Amino acid sequence: MAKINFGGTEENVVTREEFPLEKAREVLKDETIAVLGYGVQGPGQALNLRDNGFNVIVGQRKGGKSWEKAVNDGWVEGETLFSLEEACERGTILQFLLSDAGQIEAWPTVKSYLTPGKTLYFSHGFGVTFNERTGIVPPADVDVILVAPKGSGTSLRRMFLEGKGLNSSFAIFQDATGKAKDKVVALGIGVGSGYLFETDFKKEVYSDLTGERGTLMGALAGILEAQYNLLRKRGHSPSESFNETVEELTESLILLVAENGMDWMYANCSTTAQRGALDWKNKFRDAVAPVFEDLYNSVASGEEAQRSIDTNSQPDYREKLDAELAELRESEMWQAGAQVRKLRPQNN
Repeated sequence: MAKINFGGTEENVVTREEFPLEKAREVLKDETIAVLGYGVQGPGQALNLRDNGFNVIVGQRKGGKSWEKAVNDGWVEGETLFSLEEACERGTILQFLLSDAGQIEAWPTVKSYLTPGKTLYFSHGFGVTFNERTGIVPPADVDVILVAPKGSGTSLRRMFLEGKGLNSSFAIFQDATGKAKDKVVALGIGVGSGYLFETDFKKEVYSDLTGERGTLMGALAGILEAQYNLLRKRGHSPSESFNETVEELTESLILLVAENGMDWMYANCSTTAQRGALDWKNKFRDAVAPVFEDLYNSVASGEEAQRSIDTNSQPDYREKLDAELAELRESEMWQAGAQVRKLRPQNN
């Protein structure tokens, strides 16, 4: 494990050069990795592990869309695709990749198959961190580890197929066998991580919930809506408003940030844009800072976790979610976005 200086703070990271795929295969050569759940993270992690040469099976309830997706992805019933229970029995490493609500429901079943020496793997610290709310308390005689890719399972798979890697955090909650460290790093390399950085279960879930509700999704969507609505109110067309709010960000500027950082993006924009961005950056930062304080406090108190548990476990949750997403999709801004995407040259 290498120590890397990030802005004056040293962190432990693991790179592919330091821990190559061949070493990961050697560490896990006698393991059967059972990927439990084939929804958001399951497909990307399972397919990447399979393509990287590991012994992988999938556990999923038969008859649903996720089962059909697994079959379409090449998993074979009775050979590499099993019921949740049979996969738990066959697996020595159980990758618990159901949704947070799904984990709560399935935990009694999964726990019954956690015999001494097995490994319980998470990609989110939610269930263990908020165990007083979820009931997920692993037995003391199993390894409990975490690899959390910093993006969706779709992005993880897409970047893998492009020969790239999505950065992931890793953590060890419980090392019953003395081998948890090698296993968690090997799995992180196996699922296609770019590099791995060390955390713990609580920090992972706190940062993850804050990020999702903040700049990654919630705050981003809110800021985009605010600017688009202002431009429309001031007489700008839907096309102009969307291009200046979303399209230029996602198709141009954010790519420059990803390439070399925010200062490099500023340096490669017009002098007028540079001056305005620098002048207004701190105003936006200071305006939203109290909102982020409220958000983090809500996460740390468990309020966000409880709200997720309460809403996601309702029998009509999927219908309500579909209605909320439809409202978003059918708004003028995102209808304009659909038209703009059709006009991109590569789509003609």
